[in-house]
Amino acid sequence: MDKMIQSPRGDVTITNDGATILKQMQVLHPAAKMLVELSKAQDVEAGDGTTSVVVIAGSLLDATAKLLVKGIHPSMIADAFQHAAEKSIEILEGMSSPLHLSDRESLLHSASTALNSKVVSQYSGILSPIAVDAVMRVIDPTSATNVDLNDIKIIKKIGGTVEDTELIEGMVFNQKTTGAGGPNKVEKAKIGLVQFCLSPPKTDMENQVVISDYAQMDRIMKEERQYILNIVKQIKKAGCNVLLIQKSILRDAVNDLALHFLAKMKIMVVKDIEREDIEFICKGLGCKPIASLDHFLPENLGHANLVEEVQTGSSKVVKITGVAYQGRTVSILVRGSNKLVLEEADRSIHDALCVIRCLVKKRALIAGGGAPEIELSLRLREFSHSLTGMEQYCFRAFADALEVIPFTLAENAGLNAISTVTELRNRHAQGEKTAGINVRKGCITNILEENVVQPLLVSTSAVVLAAETVRSIMKIDDIVNTR
Repeated sequence: MDKMIQSPRGDVTITNDGATILKQMQVLHPAAKMLVELSKAQDVEAGDGTTSVVVIAGSLLDATAKLLVKGIHPSMIADAFQHAAEKSIEILEGMSSPLHLSDRESLLHSASTALNSKVVSQYSGILSPIAVDAVMRVIDPTSATNVDLNDIKIIKKIGGTVEDTELIEGMVFNQKTTGAGGPNKVEKAKIGLVQFCLSPPKTDMENQVVISDYAQMDRIMKEERQYILNIVKQIKKAGCNVLLIQKSILRDAVNDLALHFLAKMKIMVVKDIEREDIEFICKGLGCKPIASLDHFLPENLGHANLVEEVQTGSSKVVKITGVAYQGRTVSILVRGSNKLVLEEADRSIHDALCVIRCLVKKRALIAGGGAPEIELSLRLREFSHSLTGMEQYCFRAFADALEVIPFTLAENAGLNAISTVTELRNRHAQGEKTAGINVRKGCITNILEENVVQPLLVSTSAVVLAAETVRSIMKIDDIVNTR
């Protein structure tokens, strides 16, 4: 189920992403803060399963409370839980099936499974291929071991529906072109990215210029005009016809006079480029950032077939396509009818990208629908019979705690949780490793046939991180407040 979060300022967020919910909750208890950090760690490591990891950790903490009542020492529980987590990884790896990145169907099924629990689940058929294609464009499938998601830029624009979301091979800028009569479409573009200001210089200290007559004022205006004209002429001389200007803090990055001259020379201007976007732009367009006028040379420019301003809903974006020396970067233009849908679509696409990244990191798939957790629970309980003493109790408690995932899944699907989990346990006891809860049909089926799959890394990191957090909490015997 989804949660509606209202901030003190009145901003509303609708989501079921565990990391987003916990980030916005203002928790005060130190142990609760550890669970928030746990969710963040899962978000960084796997990007998906942020809710599951907290649910598992909560269930393990509940199990430890019962073990402590029985008189088992916290250190013994912590060590047993570590062994149980290590054994869980072995079992999960044994259940998984290997994956090749050339198997597009399996990648699409994984992305769809991640999107099916989201608010925008009805659009999973559109968003899944976008996520898969985006990741495949920024990596070399034969040698990649990780994905830098900074190479995939997500731009949000209100207007239209989520169906209008598109993957753009090239680049999109949220800013519109700066008017003043300049062009808004340029073919065979030569793109310059400047980090200096196209406006009259200022002194480093506070100053005052006292003008006593019109001639002096006219001279200042003339000097300013000549200064800017020289800069614009130098830009034109290099052959540049599209100019990207970095945002400046100290003074105007570009003034009206400069825009007027640039428009006359048919140079398209996009200003207010953020500092953090510079690296992405350089990588995507094959250009170099130009910090001074002396370095404004043809070899520092990027080349593209088309740069144009496109209307999207009520606003405009600048689209660059047909880049000559494009690096491994892509842009995704996300559309939505309102801010809430747009924000959730952005989070959902991020989760889908993270799922594909998991498969690049660890190329193995596992069944979804609560199947791995119930299988783990069963196998750990079997393994506990080979142990003796307190460790057997702890292993059994760890195994029982993992049943919380299928139990919660059945509850959320509107099924009778107890009978569903009991039936699921029986099916796994009969050797059906891939039996899981089919939410659509409301029964237990072979979940692989329904194409409900998830990356192995999501399940393994959830179990390991939850067990580590519980161990950390178990090792604490007192809280000391300092002023």
